[in-house]
Amino acid sequence: MSQLQDRIAQFRKMATDDPDNELGHFRLGQLLADDGQPAEAAKSFARTLELSPQFSKVYQLLAECHVKLNDNEKAVEALTTGYKIADERGDKMPRDAMAKMLTELGAPIPKIEAAAAVDEGPDTGFRCERPGCAAGRRARQLPKPPVPDAIGQEIYAKICADCWTGWFKDYSIKVINELRLDLSSEFGQAEYDKYMREYLGFEA
Repeated sequence: MSQLQDRIAQFRKMATDDPDNELGHFRLGQLLADDGQPAEAAKSFARTLELSPQFSKVYQLLAECHVKLNDNEKAVEALTTGYKIADERGDKMPRDAMAKMLTELGAPIPKIEAAAAVDEGPDTGFRCERPGCAAGRRARQLPKPPVPDAIGQEIYAKICADCWTGWFKDYSIKVINELRLDLSSEFGQAEYDKYMREYLGFEA
């Protein structure tokens, strides 16, 4: 079994064992797309959005699957919804990518009503960079780096307190139990770190 197939099997098991885990479905969708299975990837992305409809990046990935399946109508539908959500959340990269895709498909870019200037300036709060963060503008920065090294600094700078808590107290436990990781071993620690980075969006 190739490394990609092994990863697909791992995340398929994770998504099956915990069907309400949006990150499991999201990563499974990404891996299936990488494996040239757009129809199956689309199912995983659709399930991700059922669980986390504010996860703007997934609309882009779902639309890419529909394009590969020659279903431009569904692609435009996903992009139109995703563009609005990305703009509302301030997710500029997926928003701009979806605008480009809409243009390439000959579809209009949704008109967004001008809102009060709350996105910029020092009083807007901390902006979490994890894909699928539900906190949005309410995101709170951690009081300090969670671990005293470079990855801890990166987490402190980019990840909100809620998302870190979601990893540390919930998702990491599932990873350790489902993969039977021995964190005292070099392999176990490497696998733990890999899943952590994927969860936080550092590997996306």
